[in-house]
Amino acid sequence: MRDILDAIASRSSIRSYTEEKLTTDQLDAVLTAGLQAPTATNRQELHFTVLEGTAPILFEIQDAMGMRSRPNSNFWYDAPTVIVISGERDFRWTAVDAGIAVENMALAAGALGLGNVILGCLKMAMEGEKGEYFSKALAFPEGYGFQIAIALGHAAADKEPHTYERDKLVTVL
Repeated sequence: MRDILDAIASRSSIRSYTEEKLTTDQLDAVLTAGLQAPTATNRQELHFTVLEGTAPILFEIQDAMGMRSRPNSNFWYDAPTVIVISGERDFRWTAVDAGIAVENMALAAGALGLGNVILGCLKMAMEGEKGEYFSKALAFPEGYGFQIAIALGHAAADKEPHTYERDKLVTVL
């Protein structure tokens, strides 16, 4: 039990990666963690699209987000792997289920010694005028929409986990 608590306490969002790619085993372990996440009524309504960080569609999405104006920067921080999670648009618990899956994946990545950052910013492009085009390019199943994404790779820099003020954030009744 201590291992999982340590993984949660030590996790931070990494925004700088080396060029080293994930191994097949690392990628499989992270995907398995996402697939093993519980879903409401065991609906299993999520789909995972795996992309290399150099995939042209990522740059198109970034353009649609209006982020190209930041030189030498992209929304996935040059991570070698990006996983986009889509889910059934009409199921009321899809967003919650995607959040659970991406957290499983983030913790699994950390346990494997990989850096990661959870990304919601794609939503701007995915719900914009090119949203349907992006959904097709990312191979979303019919009736599915963007939920959340995660960038993964070997961290190029250390980052301390965030701090918090427990007394302000927790009420015990």
